[in-house]
Amino acid sequence: MDTVTRFASTELKTDAVAVRTAEDAKLARSKIEELLTRPLTADGAVQIALLNNRGLQAAFNDLFIAEATALEQSLPPNPTFSIARLASRPELELERQVVINVLALATLPVRSDIARERFRAAQLRAAENVARIAAETRRAYYRAVGAQQTVNLLAQSQQAALATAQLARRLGETGAINKLDQAREQVFYAELTGQLATTRQRARTERERLTRLLGLWGNDLDFRLPGALPAIPRQVQTLLLVEQEAIRRRVDLQMARIELGALAKSLGLSRATRFINMLEIGGRFDSIRERESGERFSRTGFEAAITIPIWDFGEARTQQAEQTYLAALNRLADKAVTIRSEARDGYRSYRATHTIARHYVGEVLPLRKIISDELLLRYNAMQIDVFELLAEIRQRITAHVAAIEAQRDFWLADTDLGAALIGGGTAPGDAGARSNAPASSGAQEH
Repeated sequence: MDTVTRFASTELKTDAVAVRTAEDAKLARSKIEELLTRPLTADGAVQIALLNNRGLQAAFNDLFIAEATALEQSLPPNPTFSIARLASRPELELERQVVINVLALATLPVRSDIARERFRAAQLRAAENVARIAAETRRAYYRAVGAQQTVNLLAQSQQAALATAQLARRLGETGAINKLDQAREQVFYAELTGQLATTRQRARTERERLTRLLGLWGNDLDFRLPGALPAIPRQVQTLLLVEQEAIRRRVDLQMARIELGALAKSLGLSRATRFINMLEIGGRFDSIRERESGERFSRTGFEAAITIPIWDFGEARTQQAEQTYLAALNRLADKAVTIRSEARDGYRSYRATHTIARHYVGEVLPLRKIISDELLLRYNAMQIDVFELLAEIRQRITAHVAAIEAQRDFWLADTDLGAALIGGGTAPGDAGARSNAPASSGAQEH
């Protein structure tokens, strides 16, 4: 686990622990309970997932299996001991033989190197699983918090819409407004109620997705989330060499390079043993006793076995190894191209979403507040009627929902950029899904 824990500490600033004993489970549970005593942060959610996600723990079990396999493949071949007893009327023969695969013993250093390389790749594969769980947890966290923040906003707006609907009904009863205007205010409240119900359902779904990644159940389901997303930073990261940074740090690319090196050594071994792939030498000791005279004599010697290439000259095995190596080489080149593209796209999305979110926070919402305050003053001075004020309320709700979504999109893009730089998988198609705003669509119709 050294590679995995070092990766988690350096790249994710958190701990990755393989829970293998009761003491490990007790320490992990203590840490989880401590984090659940307060509202979860994104980092806290990632730490819980790395301690408690059972799928990740299964990946760590696979790593220990890979370690055992590497150890097994680096050991010399076991000798074979055989014994035979042959009896006939004149004599009794006892044959003992010890056989060892000399070719396997001669190629042991190369096979040990290959086993070590593949175990190193298994370590990086486990680290990649850590990065994937961390990225998925962050995405689920920001979606859950953003959805709950939208629910809180729409719930407050619903109360205001209810008050205006009741006011419109009373004005309609007195004849102060006509039936059309009264229906417009009532349908605004009805639509907002429907949007609130839809957003609440979406928030529950997002919270449940986060719960699955955290591996929580039972009494832990009551964990608390903050009421709002983190503030948008004023400055963005400046990555002038984002492609080179991704090529240097991506754990899956490092894993592909190691696997390619192991295949290159396997190819060399296949070529070296193309004609002879089995050579056994054994020591033999026979003991013979004549039954009638009781005279005993013995004989010793050795025995060798070799595969003779009559039909199979190892061409198929060598070609298979060559094509396997070339396929891995092409996959490595393709992965490098993909990683460069993901890094560029992730950085562009990160900067664009930051600009959009800062625009809403710094421009749109302050202007909407000024407009709302000025219209309220004019309404109190009886310079405008209530319908102009209500129209502005609708537009302000729309702007606030859009600002929350822009803020959520930035943090999702920030997570995707991190995954593009260190590995763990990006979320293709998220950019289109992020703009999906069911809570604000109805308000825009007004």
